[in-house]
Amino acid sequence: MCGIAGWYRRSGRPVPPHILEQQCDRIVHRGPDDSGILTDGDFGFGMRRLSIIDIAGGHQPIHSADGRYAIVFNGEIYNHPELRRELEQAGFPFSTHSDTETLLASFVHWGDDAWLRLQGMYAAAIWDKAERSLTLARDPLGIKPLYITEQRGGLAFASEIRSLLVLPEHEFDVDERAAHDFFMFGHVQRPRSIYRQVRTLEPGQVLRIGPAGEARIRTFWEPRFHAHHDLSEAEWIEETRSRLQDTVRKHMLSDVPVGAFLSGGVDSSAILAAMVRETSQPIKAFTVGFPGTSIDETAAAGRIAAHLGCEHIVLPLEPAMAGDLLPAVQSAFDEPCAATAAVPIWHLSKLAAQHVKVVLAGEGSDEIFAGYKRQRTALLAARWKPALKALGPLLALAEKLPAGSTRWNYLKQNARRFSDAATLDNGFQRFFAATQISTPDVRARLYEPGFLARQDAPGRFRRLEQEYFGSADARKLSPLEQFMLADIAVHMPGSLLHRSDRGSMAHSLEARVPFLSHDFVDWTLTMPTRMKLRGNVGKYALRKAIEPWFPEGTFAKRKIGFQLPFGEWFRGDFSSFAEEAWHESGAVHSGYLRPEAVDALFAEHRAGLRNHGRILYAIAMFSCWWQQARAQQADTPDRRREAPAN
Repeated sequence: MCGIAGWYRRSGRPVPPHILEQQCDRIVHRGPDDSGILTDGDFGFGMRRLSIIDIAGGHQPIHSADGRYAIVFNGEIYNHPELRRELEQAGFPFSTHSDTETLLASFVHWGDDAWLRLQGMYAAAIWDKAERSLTLARDPLGIKPLYITEQRGGLAFASEIRSLLVLPEHEFDVDERAAHDFFMFGHVQRPRSIYRQVRTLEPGQVLRIGPAGEARIRTFWEPRFHAHHDLSEAEWIEETRSRLQDTVRKHMLSDVPVGAFLSGGVDSSAILAAMVRETSQPIKAFTVGFPGTSIDETAAAGRIAAHLGCEHIVLPLEPAMAGDLLPAVQSAFDEPCAATAAVPIWHLSKLAAQHVKVVLAGEGSDEIFAGYKRQRTALLAARWKPALKALGPLLALAEKLPAGSTRWNYLKQNARRFSDAATLDNGFQRFFAATQISTPDVRARLYEPGFLARQDAPGRFRRLEQEYFGSADARKLSPLEQFMLADIAVHMPGSLLHRSDRGSMAHSLEARVPFLSHDFVDWTLTMPTRMKLRGNVGKYALRKAIEPWFPEGTFAKRKIGFQLPFGEWFRGDFSSFAEEAWHESGAVHSGYLRPEAVDALFAEHRAGLRNHGRILYAIAMFSCWWQQARAQQADTPDRRREAPAN
């Protein structure tokens, strides 16, 4: 695991080594064990290394045997021993035991066909000295990040945006559309970043750029549903169990101890149980708890750890602690992030990093096995569409009923969201509606008038559907498959994996996600939806697959997962911290939100009139980011200056 960065300045303009060193210094947390750079005229790249495999011999950049190619690489390739044996038979010599060298040899031998042979997570940069071309590639699911900016005829890249901000000759302006993304969804939607000049290389894409001309991008993988109906239920369940065990076995490849995150739910418990079956060594399981709240799952996680014979390490998270942590958590992201699990994952990673260098986590299971409540709610809304349309006048009257208890007010709010979702056309539109952290009505109150008119006009969900899923094939999918495809293609790289990477790497911890090996995902996309969602039970095949591993009734209670109890905390002292962050950070003058409307939302939430917990949390995180970005800008020399020649 590493952080990588580089700059292809082109036009014969030399890349100064100290610029590469500055880029790498910005991401030292991603790799505190080692560093290295390469400069070759108008090109240069570098890395920071967290040593996991071939600790002594895996120094980067690594060069091909003939010296033509060089690579820096962030990630892990879990099937590299098998690939290496095949390459050795083809005559490739190896000088290290590193998966980085295996990846480079795979590219030299198979070209772009190599990417789908890799089982792992990666963001890779390969320099061809002979053709003076740069190749960038990102893993199929987007587990590892890779940002790019093209300015003044060159292209720069990095694992995190902060490594781009040090570049001379570059400008970075906040993208108003990205700000709208954030206040609507709690994160910036791919491929945008918070800066207009920076975007992500999309999951499953490879980019190539030479000394002249534009960069060329090709997609080598994307999720495709193609259900098979030739297996019985028992065969699907057995295949799920076998493939789960296989992907966990591969993800345990390491020269250092491996632990696990444990929430007490199906996903993390399945991973931990499979790990126990692969090693005789004791495994440490890490859980974050929320004492005194309705979402605390430490007792359930403790029972699972005890049953599996694991050492269970629990870290409590109190509201006062979370308030103190918010600026530190946001600083791990170089764009605003209001993912529900960002704080718990950051906090838990800090604990785990004191014990291990690698953890396995259960991310991705809900997306590929239909485990989200929002997926089931969207299907229900689609079925109720005709009835709710007829009941429209009655629902409008219900909206006007006076406020009552907090529970009654929240019920009215949720009913309105459900009825609004029912009026939408398909699963894609319902996905975007379901993953909002603020409704159109709330944004109409919050946004400054000009910002509202430019970014949030009626027809928003139809426009988003066209932006991401405009193909005729996508419209042929069932409503559930449409929703799941959106979860995999939009939510997963934009929010789920983003928070996991940044929260863990902030503490030099490698988090691996066995459910998201692309070959495992490809297989799950052949599974009929009846094996994923059975009645109101999601992840049906996975639940059945792991039943023999646990006592009866272990997962009868609904899973909560890694998130914060916003509704409860924002009615207490945590609200004071968030308000203070908003007023003192300078974000109140950002030009996006109306200050009096923000104050009104805080007051309504404290009074129990509405549940504004998610958007208030987002405003707090945006405020932290705004203050940090302004401070960083003040500390960064004028980027418009010319880079020195040497």
